[in-house]
Amino acid sequence: MESIRPSADLRNHYNEIAEGCRKNREVVFITKNGREDTVLMGSAEYRQMKAKLELLQTLAEADADIREGRVIPMEEAFAEVRERLEARRGK
Repeated sequence: MESIRPSADLRNHYNEIAEGCRKNREVVFITKNGREDTVLMGSAEYRQMKAKLELLQTLAEADADIREGRVIPMEEAFAEVRERLEARRGK
């Protein structure tokens, strides 16, 4: 859910706006002089959005690796991981 509110509402109705962001997962566009200026959202919503973007970035990088042939067989990859873990334990 999204809404648009003037910056004066942020000053005068902060608690109401913050509650909507937290409880209803509402995204609020704050305007200044009639133009979009800032976007507000609850911290949980922000963290979830950030995690999704990071996952999409990782998937895009993996897709590029596949297209560019930067891959190795699964067995070889697991063997390398095992070696690194064993080397860590040996330290």
